Amino acid sequence: MGRAFEYRKARKLKRWGTMAKTFTKLGKEIAIAVKSGGPDPASNSRLRVLIQNAKAANMPKDNVERAIKKASSKDQEDYKEIVYEGYGPFGIAIIVETATNNNTRTVANVRSYFNKHNGSLGTSGSVEFMFERKCHFKVTAKEGLDLEELELEMIDFGVQEIFAEDENVIIYGDFESFGAIQKYLEENEFEIVSADFERIPNDTKELNEEQREAIDKLLGKFEEDEDVSNVYHNMQE
Repeated sequence: MGRAFEYRKARKLKRWGTMAKTFTKLGKEIAIAVKSGGPDPASNSRLRVLIQNAKAANMPKDNVERAIKKASSKDQEDYKEIVYEGYGPFGIAIIVETATNNNTRTVANVRSYFNKHNGSLGTSGSVEFMFERKCHFKVTAKEGLDLEELELEMIDFGVQEIFAEDENVIIYGDFESFGAIQKYLEENEFEIVSADFERIPNDTKELNEEQREAIDKLLGKFEEDEDVSNVYHNMQE
């Protein structure tokens, strides 16, 4: 198993927000997808995946349909996806992904969380190089599926790692290969359970329990913020 497998195994043990926060995040992502690609899932591949993500998160179908309808109206606020980078205490690199309709508010909040927890907000590119951005898909395992053969077949589509997880198959690939991998899976009639992007640290730093608690407090502040979509760090899980 490779680095993506070990990273995912560690993150599965971590709490990531409430159901309400998940629904808010999905609603914003749907709004952004509809604004850029239209409200029809048949012609909007990103929206198709987000609808599957919503289903996997047990988001009610009515909520999804309302989000799509609202995103198509003039009343929908414009959300921008903005990434912030910085350092927490003990030199831990942190990337904060946001979807916001008020950048002034969001950057002020992000800066204050760093400052109040002995960290600092950095400039663009200051820690991004420490992480590798990947796309990942969770698909339902077909009966008799040979993972090694599937991995060999999908290498040309940008796939880097495939492994089993419960009754599903997890596929990791290059960030830029998201569309090609999605197209392959759909054309070969794989049931996509969910799909998203992740930033995997190239190296991790080991901290003692007291230091970890300090980092967790900072990460918790980010998680509580409605504008924050994802938080990544290089602290060893």
